[in-house]
Order: sequence, then C-alpha cells, then structure tokens
Amino acid sequence: MKRLVALFVLLACVPASARDIGEVSTAFKLLGPNHKIVVTAFEDPKVKGISCYVARPRTGGLRGAVGLAEDPSIASVSCVQTGPISYLGPLSGDEEGEQVFDESRSLIFKSLEIDRILDRENGSLVYVARTTRLIDGSPSTSLSVVAPMAWNGTQPAAPQVR
Repeated sequence: MKRLVALFVLLACVPASARDIGEVSTAFKLLGPNHKIVVTAFEDPKVKGISCYVARPRTGGLRGAVGLAEDPSIASVSCVQTGPISYLGPLSGDEEGEQVFDESRSLIFKSLEIDRILDRENGSLVYVARTTRLIDGSPSTSLSVVAPMAWNGTQPAAPQVR
C-alpha cells in the first residue's frame, strides 16, 4: 500500500514552473480533439539558468477527450543555457541521476520522466527523457546535453555533488 501511495505522489510531481507553450496537430479527429504534439517548457529545479523543452504526443479523439487514451511512449527533450548558471542545491552524483520532470501519460501507471545526470569529467549536464510503466518502460529515449558556459563575463560555479 505504501508503494502505491508513493507511486501516486511521484506521478503527480511536475515542477511548478512547467508550462505548455504550444502544440501542433498531427491527425484530424471528427469527434473529440485532434491528435497533437504538445511542447512544454520547464526550468531545472536545481540549476538556475537551464531551461528545458519536452515534446510528446497527446492522443485525441473521444478517448483522449475523456482521459482514457494511452499516449504513445515517445518524447523528445532539448535543454539550453538561458542565463548565468547557479546551483540551488547539491546535485546527485550517482550514475542514475536525478529526476527533474515527471508527467502522467495514462491511467495505467505510465509516466514520462526526465532525469539529469552529471558528467563530472566534462562538467556537463545530461538530460534523458524516458517513459516508465509500473512493470517496464519503453526503450525509446531522447538526450540533451548542456555544457555550462560563461554568461556576460560570469563563470559558472562548479556543482556541489551529494
């Protein structure tokens, strides 16, 4: 029961700064909304100066309109430096990284997650998009890398690692 409650909490966790910025229609549906590609922007919760954009399909039609459709297990992520880099807390130093975005993709325990992995040797931030399910996820992934650079003469600080 505790695992089920924890899973519901994880599925509901989307950064407060996440916002849909646009969508494009991919297929016309006579009844209900069209199938779409939705683009959402969010900021890395622990790295000020990094903005990420995730694009993923949203199923339309009648099932999509009432929330019963299962969206495809694909997504794309792109992250970019949008200002001087500052770290708002220590970053995860383990190889599995740290979750920075999570969105429910169906009623059946499927979610889209974006994790940040720190490449300590190069000082780069690697963002990986993946879809997970209760039992197994999709092997479809997307990757984006940000190498923090000087911004208006301000050198980026080295991240603290926990």
